[in-house]
Amino acid sequence: MQMLSIPYSDDLLISTGQSKETLEQLLRFFLAVKLFELGRLSLGKAAQLCERSKLYFMEEIGRMGIPAINLDDGQIEDELRNA
Repeated sequence: MQMLSIPYSDDLLISTGQSKETLEQLLRFFLAVKLFELGRLSLGKAAQLCERSKLYFMEEIGRMGIPAINLDDGQIEDELRNA
């Protein structure tokens, strides 16, 4: 497994009021959300990246106003034709 390391100062911990573990988990979550939103990761892969279940990830992005189903018009038409 590959590892990504992002340096940050203690000021970030203080300003967010989070523990080191909580902040790192939150940062992984936000990275997964953004990669999903950009279409770079599937829902399942994004959930894996932030070490959460698909259901949890879907609920959280829904609260953020990000659609869990990210299909363009052509993909929606294909899905409807094949239903």
